[in-house]
Amino acid sequence: MDEPAQSPAPATRCGFVALIGAPNAGKSTLINALVGTKVSIVTPKVQTTRTLIRGIAIEGAAQLIFVDTPGIFSPRRRLDRAMVGTAWGSTQDADLVALLVDAKKGLTEDEDAILRTLADIRPSKVLVLNKVDLIDKRALLVLTQKLNERATFAATFMVSALSGDGVGDLKTWFAGHVPPGPWLYPEDQISDAPLRQLAAEITREKLYLRLHQELPYQSTVETDVWKELRDGSVRIEQTIYVERESQRKIVLGKAGQAIKAIGAAARADIAEAVEHPVHLFLHVKVREGWGDDPERYREMGLEFPKE
Repeated sequence: MDEPAQSPAPATRCGFVALIGAPNAGKSTLINALVGTKVSIVTPKVQTTRTLIRGIAIEGAAQLIFVDTPGIFSPRRRLDRAMVGTAWGSTQDADLVALLVDAKKGLTEDEDAILRTLADIRPSKVLVLNKVDLIDKRALLVLTQKLNERATFAATFMVSALSGDGVGDLKTWFAGHVPPGPWLYPEDQISDAPLRQLAAEITREKLYLRLHQELPYQSTVETDVWKELRDGSVRIEQTIYVERESQRKIVLGKAGQAIKAIGAAARADIAEAVEHPVHLFLHVKVREGWGDDPERYREMGLEFPKE
């Protein structure tokens, strides 16, 4: 007796999706929602995403590699120029580019500048309006029409990255439009960022959440030691670099209270990310002028601007 014919397995798809937008449009929150777990830091402070953090998700037979880029704005300092250059550079190698717009803020100068450059971007582009639950429907439709008049988008989506509304439909669309091809990463991998880098990013997130406006965003965290111990736990030593002694005192806090709170919050998130107990030791050092040091840019995955 003939065996019933088995239906062929669906052909796999795989592609890179670059998320671009103005600072605080919600790119990191959306990346985390698409992947289903934290792969990019989220804070109310603008410009916290500096490097290209890739989140990886599976949707049906498709593997989607999301690139969370730094926010695009008018750069003033060298670090600003490096981040904006990195964001635009990510679009050159992407299969799809998604422009994320904060619907509540609407069409600002930053979006206006992005739209002017977007016309020259080769990959297929989609418009994603975020925070749509915070805006009147009529105003949302007017904004959608304005944006679609400014650039050619293959599709428009309305989402709330924070609540997850509309994120599933967006993910399904991406899965159907990335090119056919083999998966580039193992099925259970959610990011291509090294764990040392992810741990440093988590600590930087806690640093900003704790200190808010007290600390300039030109501070950085580096993972110096990553040692897996015999009992399965991980010993991690990190250094928080600031530019002035006054900033070091802010990070430490009165009687070391600020650094203790930052360390406790970071340790919990890092342990969840690496799925092992973590012993985290934080140091704070002054490194004057690190914003002009090419080596620091290389460690953050940024190209050092010459001027």
